[in-house]
Amino acid sequence: MSISLSFLILYPIWINMAQIQQGGPDEKEKTTALKDLLSRIDLDELMKKDEPPLDFPDTLEGFEYAFNEKGQLRHIKTGEPFVFNYREDLHRWNQKRYEALGEIITKYVYELLEKDCNLKKISIPIDATESEPKSFIFMSEDALTNPQKLMVLIHGSGVVRAGQWARRLIINEDLDSGTQIPFIKRAMDEGYGVIVLNPNENYIEVEKPKIHVQPSSDCSDEPAEKRERKDKVSKETKKRRDFYEKYRNPQREKEMMQLYIRENGSPEEHAVYVWDHFIAQSAAENVFFVAHSYGGLAFVELMIQREADVKNKVTAVALTDSVHNVWHQEAGKTIREWMRENCCNWVSSSEPLDTSVESMLPDCPRVSAACSTEM
Repeated sequence: MSISLSFLILYPIWINMAQIQQGGPDEKEKTTALKDLLSRIDLDELMKKDEPPLDFPDTLEGFEYAFNEKGQLRHIKTGEPFVFNYREDLHRWNQKRYEALGEIITKYVYELLEKDCNLKKISIPIDATESEPKSFIFMSEDALTNPQKLMVLIHGSGVVRAGQWARRLIINEDLDSGTQIPFIKRAMDEGYGVIVLNPNENYIEVEKPKIHVQPSSDCSDEPAEKRERKDKVSKETKKRRDFYEKYRNPQREKEMMQLYIRENGSPEEHAVYVWDHFIAQSAAENVFFVAHSYGGLAFVELMIQREADVKNKVTAVALTDSVHNVWHQEAGKTIREWMRENCCNWVSSSEPLDTSVESMLPDCPRVSAACSTEM
């Protein structure tokens, strides 16, 4: 564990102050001297030595990375893969850098869905006002008009967004491993319409408005001397708290608040909304789902809420490491029976592909994916 420069400098001073404050009146002079020393330390400058600014590029070029012809993320100059520990012993800074790159990757995948896969970005809710929070999904041109078959893709939980299976695989492996693009292209080549859900885009973040507290007028009969003494203690406490907070988090990030998207405030809500307004309205005689991890749970929830409609329209469901649980989700007997006939869950296993894997749950068959399906 690394010890910051500012901690090494300030900790002995804090200890000395604590020890001096326990002494008698003759120690007041030392206390005053130490307080003066602390007041002359430029904390902002000291913190800059601990952690670089959390100010990162907003393009791949700015990070000096690009995807090569194999879809691998490589450094423009060195050709090396992405390095997480860019600054040694600065885990928080490295993590923030990784997250900033991840946001750029998300936008890059969105562009690929539109340009390479020819999908359309559709805003939801479909009747949203100009001012309310919105999300979106992606659809092929024939998603609602293809009379034969429609493929629906649902990713898992976490930071992934539409078109992704796993951000980590996109960054550390390649686009084919971490995105849904190979699934989309093959489906379209084989005559499917395609709908790509975006179940984790549940809210937008805006900066929290600052609340200005008006000082209350003191109408009590409390003596002025006592009030002044209390005010002084309160100011000292606030000053000390601000000091420690500034040390703990010198680059205080903006306080944000979440504004949830109407009828799409969770992956489960999103799946039902897209079903009602798009999938159920499609002309396709046969609908197929591919759902990973939490996407499987969202599909089961969709079945619980729209059982008759799903049974009537969905032909088959391919799950990968689905985390659904028919007991916890209270899926009825008829749903469990339908899942046994129409669903299959490919799970992480070293067994040969499609080897049966024992399951404790009485729902769909589980078979080996012959590798890790971690996405």
